[in-house]
Order: sequence, then C-alpha cells, then structure tokens
Amino acid sequence: MKYVDEFRDGRLARGLGAAIARELQPGRRYAFMEFCGGHTHAISRYGVADLLPAGVRMVHGPGCPVCVLPIGRIDQAISLALDHGATVCTYADTLRVPASGGRSMLRARAEGADIRMVYSATDALALACREPARQVVFFAIGFETTTPPTAVVIREAARLGLQNFSVLCCHVLTPAAISAILASPSVSAPEAVPLDGFVGPAHVSTVIGSRPYAGFAAAFRKPVVIAGFEPLDVMQAILMLVRQVNEGRAEVENQFTRAVTASGNLKAQALVAEVLAVRESFEWRGLGVLPASALRLADAYASLDAEQRFGLPYRAVPDNPACECGAILRGFRTPRECKLFGTACTPESPMGSCMVSSEGACAAHYTYGRFRDRPIVAE
Repeated sequence: MKYVDEFRDGRLARGLGAAIARELQPGRRYAFMEFCGGHTHAISRYGVADLLPAGVRMVHGPGCPVCVLPIGRIDQAISLALDHGATVCTYADTLRVPASGGRSMLRARAEGADIRMVYSATDALALACREPARQVVFFAIGFETTTPPTAVVIREAARLGLQNFSVLCCHVLTPAAISAILASPSVSAPEAVPLDGFVGPAHVSTVIGSRPYAGFAAAFRKPVVIAGFEPLDVMQAILMLVRQVNEGRAEVENQFTRAVTASGNLKAQALVAEVLAVRESFEWRGLGVLPASALRLADAYASLDAEQRFGLPYRAVPDNPACECGAILRGFRTPRECKLFGTACTPESPMGSCMVSSEGACAAHYTYGRFRDRPIVAE
C-alpha cells in the first residue's frame, strides 16, 4: 500500500473482519488490550469494533499519556506557577486535566498563573532564552515518543548555561506499565479482565523498537503485535494475535514494519540514556505507584530539575470517587459503565482525565458516538 486512504478501505476491512471470524475457535472468547491511546482513538473513529466478530473483545489500556497523569503532578505544576512565580509551559491537553479542588492548569491560569501552551519543548527553551529574568519550567509529559525532544532541550539548556530554565519531568515508560497490568492483582485486577494479548503501541515502538516487549511476552505468556494506527493496521494485528493464541504462541510480532524495527531509534535511545534516568517509582493515575516506570533528570543535569530547584514535594491525591477513569485505564470498566459519562463529564467539561485528550477512551467514545450505537449491557 502506498497512500493512507488504502489503509482505510472499507472493503478490505470487512474482509479482515471475516478472516478473523474464520480463525476463531468455536466457543472461545478472545480479549486483547490496545495499550496505546492512538489505537483506542482509531478503533472508535473507524468503527473497528463493529467489524469484529462477537468472540473478540477489545479492552482499552492506559496508553494515553495525559490520562495517566496523577493529580499530584498537575498540582505540582500549578504550584510552580502560583506559589513560585514560574512560567510553566506544556502541551495543550495537559492544561485541562483535572487537579485538586476542582482546578486544572487552565483554571489556575484564570486565577493569574502564568501557564502557557507550547507546541514543542523547544518553544519553552526559546522563551527562556528570550527572557532571562523569567523562570521558565517545561512540564514534560508523555511516553517514550516525546521523551527524546525533552532530552534535547535539557542538554541544550545545559550547554547554554541557562539559569532560568528547568524541567518538571513526568515521562513514563510503556513496558513497565504493561508488566504491572499483568503482574499485580492488587493493581490491575486481571481476574476481572482476562487478557489474551496486546496490540503494541506504534509511535513508542519507533523509538524503543520491538525487543523491549519480549521479556513480559515470554514471562506472562501473552503475545504482542505492534500495530500502526490505521484501521487496517489494527485489524491485521488482531488477526495475528488470534493466530498466536490459537497456536499457543506468545511472541512479539511487528505488523508496523514500515516504521518499527527490532532495535528502534538508537540515536534517540542514547540521548535519553545520557540525559535522563529511571525513577525508583512513580504514581500513575489508575495504576497506582509502579516501580521503575518513569524518568527523572540524570544526576549530571540535576541543576535543571524543577523538583529540586524549587523544592517541590509530591503528594498523592485520590481521584474523584464518582469518576471511573482509574478502572477504565486498567480495562476493568468501559466508558459507558461510568455514571458521569456523557452527562456531567464531557470533552467540554471533563470530570476525569480520560475525557480530556482525544486519545482518552472516554473522549474517543463520546466524540464518535459509539456509546449511542447500542444499550449498555453487562460484560
């Protein structure tokens, strides 16, 4: 295939749906988690679930970087602006994530906080260079995909000797989260969400490659198929997963060969390894505190770490008890099973993080109207 519309061909999609149905073993049900929020978005946007046979269920995972930000980290960013007078720069969706006391970064800005949307980490660095009297903090979030650009600006700020630039680093790591979902009953409730395999993330895998998934695929006997974001990509990956399950295999396969290699982007990996280091632990919204699941600034760059520069404490804050975002991120609930979904909680007025980003399961379901197609039924 050469053009993107070929990856959205309805006739080919229906053919893949029929091929998946032919491969299913009689009486067997299959549950696959798409970890990446981009896949969740594609499944809702293109109606992929409607093309799958009844025996295949897609479970939404915690692969939306905005969704997994815990309240305590948003509170830190707000404190930097309101209590320390810093200018906080971050990506657009982060501004709307609910924080403590009904706040968000956007609402804090209405209270006078200097919080700005940027398109890239270099925008924040450029601001610090233009205005040396201003303390500029880049609130860095995301999975391995957005980590290298953060590493670039940290190294450049160090080279320039900037005293007014720092980073609040909240980058998180994909393999650690998948392992936690499979390993810890107390966190992920796998007894309620039996998983047969994973649709592996696309953009993340262009950076880290396919090899990092091999360990938990072997340890937990769960196949992984890395897939692109187009509907035919996702459906082909599901077909590959069904075949692995039927054959008793638990391997890492790469459907997204046009962009992902086994080793990934070695230059980006080397840069990240130089500038950033693995945290001992980090809180994820919905998953709790996970060991070795996030990054901080390496000791050589500690002077640019906003947590150290401003003496920021971290305080865990429980989510809104009426919001099911935590359970949705674990795959334990679906968006339609949350009493706030589509009523008190909408993309225009999100009560939980899953309704903020277009990659969030709730926002994807609401935006593309999938929740209106059929009544809620017990699963």
